[in-house]
Amino acid sequence: MLALAGYPLSIRCRHIGGPDDTSAREVADYVVAPQGDADALVKFARSVDVVTYESENVPVEAAEQIAQHARIYPSARVLRVSQDRLFEKQFFASHHIATAPFARIDSRADLDAAIERIGLPAVLKTRRLGYDGKGQAVIRSREDADAAWKQHGSVPLILEGFVRFEREVSIIAVRSPSGDTRFYPIVENHHEAGILRLSLAPAPQLTPALQHKAEALAATVLEQLDYVGVLAIELFQCGDALLANEMAPRVHNSGHWTIEGAVTSQFENHLRAILDLPLGNTDAIGHAAMINLIGSIPTLPDMLRFGDTHVHLYGKTPRPGRKVGHITVLNEDAVMLRKRVEEIRARLALQD
Repeated sequence: MLALAGYPLSIRCRHIGGPDDTSAREVADYVVAPQGDADALVKFARSVDVVTYESENVPVEAAEQIAQHARIYPSARVLRVSQDRLFEKQFFASHHIATAPFARIDSRADLDAAIERIGLPAVLKTRRLGYDGKGQAVIRSREDADAAWKQHGSVPLILEGFVRFEREVSIIAVRSPSGDTRFYPIVENHHEAGILRLSLAPAPQLTPALQHKAEALAATVLEQLDYVGVLAIELFQCGDALLANEMAPRVHNSGHWTIEGAVTSQFENHLRAILDLPLGNTDAIGHAAMINLIGSIPTLPDMLRFGDTHVHLYGKTPRPGRKVGHITVLNEDAVMLRKRVEEIRARLALQD
């Protein structure tokens, strides 16, 4: 999607990654290299004008190595903060950004002490590599704590207090090296089994005050990290308050609706930002919904019969829990949009 966004602007992308990333090679040059191949990284960095990434799990050492030969955005510092849930929460706290209560867990004694301080229910998470609900366990009792420790206790952990939120939302922001900054409307996200299933943009009943709070929070993160590119921050809405959950230093699934639903997509704006070009308008065009296709792909004729949708297939081999595509639905009326979304989701469920 980054490569496709670059074509109208005559921006050509080259990708480097493992042999299984079939989607990128469909639309751009693709360099196959095993993770940790230093020579391949250096050669790749020297062959391009600027480097970016679409996963926060890129090794920090690789980003630092690339930075010796090419501009890389976001920076290695951003990766270091965002890859570790403890560092991420500590960063938020140090800049007065509200989060759930949290504690570092390095031993079973740490877990017991944290439960006493934070209370139950709570969520035990691996500090690194958790994604789409992986590496997490909800603790509601001492028995749950025993099971969670047996499952995850071999790696560094963080315990977070359970947040009784009204809804999960996110904001997509973008910043260029010159400091030009833009924000997309807050979106409302719906998850099942820890995986994003549906995003509604703008979020229903979004108020200017809530949008302002999210933008102020995101602006603090952008400025303090000297951030360049698109940034997503996942938030819990609790009444009029917003709690920061996690940030993703990349184009984000909850921003895929922007391809058709915003004046400038997050993908085009990411390219504009890392090349220090003027950023595009981030306003929504009416109302949009993004429906993820998870695990399996309905037949293309069946999806195209929906008529008023935009279908995106990623060229990935289907497997349980894998995001293999998405459908964007647009409507000028929010109520009609939601009705249409439910109709489509019901029809998709029948095809599974």
